[in-house]
Amino acid sequence: MPEEELLFNFTYQERAPLTYGSEPEDLLEGLICSLVHLIIEMPLLDITYSILLESVTTLLVLLSYQLFQKEIIRESVIYNYLMQGQCLQNTSRTVKTLLYNFIRQEKCPPQGTQIFEQTSVGNGLLYGLASGVASGLWTVLTMGGVGSKPAPQEETSSPLANRSLLLLLVLSNLSSMPNRPNPYRQSIMSFKNTQDNTAIPSPTPHSFQINFNSLYTALYEQQKSDQATLLLYTLLHQNPNVRTYVLARTDVENLVLPILEILYHVEKRNSHHVYMALIILLILTEEDSFNRSVHEVILKNITWYAERVLTEISLGSLLILVVIRTVQYNMTRTRDKYLHTNCLAALANMSAQFRSLHQYAAQRIISLFALLSKKHNKVLEQATQLLSGSVNAEENSPIPDHAQDLTVIEEVIRMMLEIINSCISSSLHHNPNLVYALLYKRDLFEQFRTHPSFQDVMQNLDMVISFFSLRLEQAGADLSVERVLEVIKQGAVALPKDKLKKFPELKFKYVEEDQPEEFFVPYVWSLAYNSTVELYWNPQQVQLFTMDSG
Repeated sequence: MPEEELLFNFTYQERAPLTYGSEPEDLLEGLICSLVHLIIEMPLLDITYSILLESVTTLLVLLSYQLFQKEIIRESVIYNYLMQGQCLQNTSRTVKTLLYNFIRQEKCPPQGTQIFEQTSVGNGLLYGLASGVASGLWTVLTMGGVGSKPAPQEETSSPLANRSLLLLLVLSNLSSMPNRPNPYRQSIMSFKNTQDNTAIPSPTPHSFQINFNSLYTALYEQQKSDQATLLLYTLLHQNPNVRTYVLARTDVENLVLPILEILYHVEKRNSHHVYMALIILLILTEEDSFNRSVHEVILKNITWYAERVLTEISLGSLLILVVIRTVQYNMTRTRDKYLHTNCLAALANMSAQFRSLHQYAAQRIISLFALLSKKHNKVLEQATQLLSGSVNAEENSPIPDHAQDLTVIEEVIRMMLEIINSCISSSLHHNPNLVYALLYKRDLFEQFRTHPSFQDVMQNLDMVISFFSLRLEQAGADLSVERVLEVIKQGAVALPKDKLKKFPELKFKYVEEDQPEEFFVPYVWSLAYNSTVELYWNPQQVQLFTMDSG
């Protein structure tokens, strides 16, 4: 429905004042203010569960006209009502209440189940409102009737928590004008921990306090859902108080393991969910304290990792394994430069802090380099054949851009060399398994010694390989793995580190692109579309995103 028509249906000449506050400008404003007032004032009890769920759902539906627009809406009457006037003063309470609804994960009470089911056939609060105020409004707002989408787990177990989170994400991603910042986003960026009196002072008037321990628990327990991962990304990226708290936790594995599991099952996840999980890791690896601590956490029996039985491994080594697996999957399947660049950026951030790398993690680092080397040689051979005319391109077929492919592969190879170099320059004595893997596959690096793109970074690797190769020759032939590792450990102490060339520290920082709403607004609404089973939006009318994108 066009916004003007929606506004018309809620505007009358005679208006009755609300029982609280001043009289609204029109009935649509009164409706929105009343819904916000219900959400923040009514306690969450068994007898109030359904009315709170309907209030949150109604606001979500009122905002859903964005679904039917190709462009991102930046100015609207509903946005004005939510971000100005009476609703503005309740911004922080609204965000806090929606967060607590998510944290509590309250199940739909037995006596409320029947009411909740009736909502799906048009007997909820919004339907009653539509029938009394504007005939057929429910049908028009939802662009059809009730759908039959399969119920996601989070919707059936705690619909209020799921919809509160969706509404929070929608509100925090409302586009705003340059001279009018989004107050919900400001609130998300500035809230503090109830247990921390040293939190960064907030420059905004919309800050509040919330229990970070409860929030942290809810975040890692709910990471299987896209929206919980998006919330975690939003908080880590935008709220310095949350980021500081998370990095100070001694049980960081509780948060990191679900993120790694998302990346491990990359083929089962949509690309947006994978991106969010990966960027969360990138944000965390910006901090050296995180990069050190992950190697101190020892895990046992990671059941979801299927390539190899991991009876005991550090969280840091597992993180390396999963990120490398994601790079390899991307190289063979999606070939998304953005994805593997961010994967390698996370590894680069960690590289100087690599400690006691698991044997398998060290092998996989070198195996990834071997895969890149093989791909480099293949593309180079194809380019040479094409230039020499020994390969005839089919008529009307596009000529492969081997030069561009070669440039991309060489960028990735250089980054891998820089990651290995960073490790051996900063913590070689802590990583005998990586030196072992490097020596075992030393022939791989021979072709890059004189390559103009890699000569500088190859100097240190060449020196390390030569130094340890000589010591192994002096130790004798037919050495066992244990003896080789012993020679490496002894040699690491004797290696003249002053002869290693100094390079700038590898550090990458995540920065959102310009106009991030072009990515996040369609993403948030795709989550709302796909995870609210009782709400139906006609897919033929949805224009914000393509329906085959998931």
